[in-house]
Order: sequence, then C-alpha cells, then structure tokens
Amino acid sequence: MSNRTGPTIVVLGAGAIGSYFGGRLARAGQSVTLIGRRNHVDAINRDGLLYQSGDTEERIAVIATTDIAAVAGAELILFCVKNFDTEAAAAKMAPHLALDAVIVSLQNGVDNAECIRRHCKNQVVSALIYIGANIPAPGRVRHTGGGNVIIGQVGRGDSGSDLLGGIARLFTNAGIAVNIADSIETDLWIKLVMNCAYNAICALCGAPYGRMVASPEIAGVMRDVVAEVVAVARAKGVSLPGDIAETAIKFADAMPLTMSSTAQDIAKGRRTEIDHLNGYVARQGEALGIPTPVNRTLTALVKLLEQTRSAIPP
Repeated sequence: MSNRTGPTIVVLGAGAIGSYFGGRLARAGQSVTLIGRRNHVDAINRDGLLYQSGDTEERIAVIATTDIAAVAGAELILFCVKNFDTEAAAAKMAPHLALDAVIVSLQNGVDNAECIRRHCKNQVVSALIYIGANIPAPGRVRHTGGGNVIIGQVGRGDSGSDLLGGIARLFTNAGIAVNIADSIETDLWIKLVMNCAYNAICALCGAPYGRMVASPEIAGVMRDVVAEVVAVARAKGVSLPGDIAETAIKFADAMPLTMSSTAQDIAKGRRTEIDHLNGYVARQGEALGIPTPVNRTLTALVKLLEQTRSAIPP
C-alpha cells in the first residue's frame, strides 16, 4: 500500500498484547501482518481489527494469517507468544527468517531472549510492557490501561545504539512511550516482580488491579510475594530498588480496571504462564535454598484452577 512506511513488521502471537501493538503500528502507517488464532484472524480479515480504548473505538485495516511462514521477509518480528510456546515458536519461525530480521520479545518472564537465541541467529531485543489489554471477542482488542515500554539487549550496555533507537522511534511514532534501558536485566526482574504480585492473585480472586490493592489483606500478601522475589533476585546477583514493594502497589493506579493475562487465560480455559512467573521464583528459590512459600502456594493454586477450568466444557 502506498501509504505504508518504515520496516515490514510481523507480530507472531496476535493475542491481546500482539494485537494492541500491531494495531497501533498499523494505524500509524506501518506495514503490519498479524499471526494468530483462526477465529481472530478470520474476523480481522473480514472486518478489520476493532481497536477500543476508553470511550473511543476504530477499525484498523491490517493483514492477518495463521501461517508462521508469514515472517519471511519481515524486517522486524514482534514476538508475543506465551512463554511455554517460546521454544516451539522460535524453532518453527527460524527457517523462514531473513538474516537481518530483528526480533523483539514482548513477553513475560526473564529468559525469553536467551531461549529465542537458541534457535534464531538474529538479533533479539527484550521489551517490557506496562500495558493492559484483552480480546473481548474475535477481531477486537481493548486497551485497559498503561502505555509504557522499556527496551534493551541483555549483555549490551550501549543504550544509545542505532538498533534500539530505531525501535524506540517506531513505537513513539505510533503513540507508544518507550524508554531504552541501561540495564535490561534489572528491568526484566522488576517486571517479574509486578507479574508475580498481580497475575496469580487477580486470577484466583477475579478482581481487577485497583480492587486488589484497595484490600489491606491482599496488599499484604502482595508485599510478601515481592519480598520473596527480591530475595531470590539478590541471591542471583540482581539488585532491585529498595522501594520496589510500594512501587508494585502503586502500579495499579495506572491500570485499575485491568485483569491479568493469567486471569484472562483462566477465563478462557487456557494454559497459563504461571510456571514462568511465580513458579519460576519458587523453583529458583528452591535451587538457591531460599524459602518462597507464598509464590509456591500461588503457583499451586493457579495450576489447580487452570486444570479445573480447562476440564469444564465450553
């Protein structure tokens, strides 16, 4: 299309977050292809992507497919699959990638970039997203709060690199605020703190973030979760800010109506990422000899709920 500019972009994993970023970039004039589930793809190809935020909504024309081979020729891959699909998705897309394609991991967890690099020789950028979104129906994506992104490359201290600067400008031109991290490793753990504090409890209680932190009892449990994550991070040589617990509680101010991705997966009877969030902390704690009873308990409860809900017929 003559009105498209910039690099060719493919979003692998067009769920809520992938559809949000793909939609925003397409709306800004970028050439975008979404790779997602059949019902979502069919609805987008028929009617366009319906983007909703607050009281506004608009339809965005964007190409969608279920074929992972669509990554061929793309200059930028936004990698948005669930953690447990990272290995398989990276291996499947690797044969189709252009040698100079850049992969941006917009996923929860701290080790996705490393996992992708095991299968792809391309440059991989880590991106931390503080954005809430969901898919209320096929072909629709609803923005529920937040709007900040942090990008960086593990093991690379050059925060002013042309690569990161180019990606930041691409997102900024689409109205998405971006910061380039000096130490992405620390930021990955900060995001893990947020995910561990909110995701499981939101799924178990069915309460949005604002209601969670308004409960003194729940806020207390969240602080216990954070304390365990901080202890594990410290043992692994990662130093987190001293006020991280209060920062986690205040995080809900920007996203009071958001339901966690774990809660959304539970509601749809899908597998959750709990093993890569609270479960990751529990496993690392056990290996390091650090007690993590709250994270371990939340992991067990979410896994039981996941099994129970997935057994219920639609």
